[in-house]
Amino acid sequence: MGLFSFLMLFSMIQTSQAELWQFVVEVQTEKGAVNAGDTVVVTGRVVNHAYEPTRGVEVFIRTGADTTKAFTDPDGVFRGEFRDFQRIPGTYTVNVIASWYGMTGMSSTEFQVNGDYSHVSELQQKLSTEEARKYLGSNESDFEKNPIGQTLFKYYHKLLDELVQENKQAQKPDEEKIFLEQQRRIAENLRNQAIEEQGVGAGTYGGLQYEDYIKSLKPEIRELVISQLNFTKNNFEEAQSVRDNIIANGGTYEEARKAYLDIISIPREILEQFNENQLVEEQSDEEQSDEEQR
Repeated sequence: MGLFSFLMLFSMIQTSQAELWQFVVEVQTEKGAVNAGDTVVVTGRVVNHAYEPTRGVEVFIRTGADTTKAFTDPDGVFRGEFRDFQRIPGTYTVNVIASWYGMTGMSSTEFQVNGDYSHVSELQQKLSTEEARKYLGSNESDFEKNPIGQTLFKYYHKLLDELVQENKQAQKPDEEKIFLEQQRRIAENLRNQAIEEQGVGAGTYGGLQYEDYIKSLKPEIRELVISQLNFTKNNFEEAQSVRDNIIANGGTYEEARKAYLDIISIPREILEQFNENQLVEEQSDEEQSDEEQR
């Protein structure tokens, strides 16, 4: 009977009057992805299990080796920043711990650092920590009686040696690429010399052979063929001009070659449309001529 009365009394206590001793932490980053060097902004809200906000809650925010601290405002909202977040590309976890007079709450979220991952960038990150700087700035003799210190000293100096070798390798010129570039320049100079000596242009669109070829064509297609030849000539001249301008302005040979091929590679649809337009123009000219004769 006494137990029944206690349970009845407890059931009459309103939820809003019950004391809840743990926090619910909501957390997110302002951007799901950032670039190396950007500021990472972490925001969130701390409430109790009745979703009532608490002011002045101390919030520790940690990602990797970086930690910052914030306090909640009257609405339970907090905000923390990691300025100039220089980290290698990848996914990073943000852990948040809220604490206030024995009440605690924890939560986490993730964000992405954009960019291409490389072994060099990973080594640079490992060597940029306070612990790494400590051992890199010390002598091995400083850790004679500290086996763990000796191990860390050798570990960080090994990473430093790896980074130095990686940078040397990256700066070493590729002998094969140098040879190919030299051969390309020789071939380019010989080609330009031959063009200048022989007076070669975009094509032969004049002279006796050209005139004989045009005269041999059937009258009904002669104008169409002349238009096609002129179209091709103009196209090649434009391609050569674009190619030469790219190289003259410091572009690579591959960039110039691609632009050249993009121009001279005429899709079938464009040629068909060109021929159709020419036929329409010719029919229009014939009709106009017929009307004038009438």
